Amino acid sequence: MSLLVIGTASHVGKSTVVAALCRILTNRGIRVAPFKSQNMSLNSFITSDGAEIGIAQAMQALAAQVEPDADMNPILLKPKGEMVSQVVLKGRPWKDVRISEYYQETDYLLSVAVASAHRLLEKYGHIVAEGAGGAAEINLYSRDIANIRIERELRLPVLLVADIERGGVFAQIYGTLSLLPEDIRPRVMGIIINKFRGDPALFEEGGQIIEDLCGIPVLGILPVFSIPLPSEDSLSLGDKRSCNLPVKIGIIRLPRISNFTDFERLEPYAAVDYLHPGEPLGGYDCIIIPGTKNTVEDLLLLQASGTAADIVRASQQGIPIIGICGGYQMLGKEIFDEGLESRCGRYEGIGLLDVTTRFSRYEKVTKQVHREALPHGPILAQMGSVKGYEIHMGETIRAGDNEAFKGEGAVSEDGLVIGTYLHGLFENPSAVRALLTYLYRKKNLDFEMDATEKDRDVYEDLAAEFERHVRLDPILAFFCD
Repeated sequence: MSLLVIGTASHVGKSTVVAALCRILTNRGIRVAPFKSQNMSLNSFITSDGAEIGIAQAMQALAAQVEPDADMNPILLKPKGEMVSQVVLKGRPWKDVRISEYYQETDYLLSVAVASAHRLLEKYGHIVAEGAGGAAEINLYSRDIANIRIERELRLPVLLVADIERGGVFAQIYGTLSLLPEDIRPRVMGIIINKFRGDPALFEEGGQIIEDLCGIPVLGILPVFSIPLPSEDSLSLGDKRSCNLPVKIGIIRLPRISNFTDFERLEPYAAVDYLHPGEPLGGYDCIIIPGTKNTVEDLLLLQASGTAADIVRASQQGIPIIGICGGYQMLGKEIFDEGLESRCGRYEGIGLLDVTTRFSRYEKVTKQVHREALPHGPILAQMGSVKGYEIHMGETIRAGDNEAFKGEGAVSEDGLVIGTYLHGLFENPSAVRALLTYLYRKKNLDFEMDATEKDRDVYEDLAAEFERHVRLDPILAFFCD
């Protein structure tokens, strides 16, 4: 059999629990795949065959030691603003819809998700499925294809996850269980309380009270831990805290920011701040403009807030400026939009790179790539071969400047303004080392990278943490053939 992990709310740790269970089961020789029928996130991943899925399901596939697959996240919603989202169906762009229109497609989308789940079950034998948001949104039950309706189709045992850090954990659990439909409630086989600060043994009495109230066992109390897993969505940005390190990197927190996981490998070595448009950029040693789901609208905000002018001034002072995907498009001279990103028109870019972008077709480039950094300037010259993935609409034409990577990107004459479509660039140790060595040297400091980082298996760490704090026998019983 398999399992569905639901939550009392968004951001309670469902994705982490699924990843931990995937690795624990895999270590016991049980073939398993992750599954999430519907995900809403701007942090995505490209599979080897060019399909786009939520980054959490890619992470969970790595935990299960299987290849990420579009069936693991058949429906991905990517918000664009104004209550409009792009729907990525089975890994490919389907259409942009308003939320009211999306709900009219519920039955069809549910059938797609159920078919994906059955294919995974046929291929792997077991799935660990993940719900979305809070499972007890009673006004959504008729169209909740991520929790209630997928559970009615698959009829899986259910594990409920609650977040004690946000407070009110008794009400979270009791309220959720009380509001679940009568046909779903009896399938809840256990509860996990997540994000406990301090000794979990201190909450033993609380766990017993929950069991007495709800008649469902509390299988574990997971502490807050610092295992560096990729962030699933923008809710994780609120958890980030800058640290006291000699190098400071400012990342522009665009309203529609996407794939900010691109920069999480920099966080152990630099003070990384996410800066809202309009916040001052002074004092930062490097400025990064990340990807976005709506390049034009976010560019207009940077210009109106004065941040675009501040980026130009920082560049004039010799501060490295790096644009990834939509950030690369913004660094160019012009953007022509035929109504795909925003309103039809010509938009002036930040102007630090001699490139032009045109949005003329509802087609998205989605592919994994290997690139060779070309030796232009002090950063790229030390980067070497890198890998990552491209996820973008629009075509960018380079008129001047040099290529940043063989076949792609652009770099200014001094090598300090770099634009690329390469998501995952700074997941390459060579790219982290190249950038931070340059930034540290400017302060007359030596940069040393943790030599053990590339060998660390964070999913083994996660599984070990989970096994220390969770009673597994009741869960494993559902995966015994």
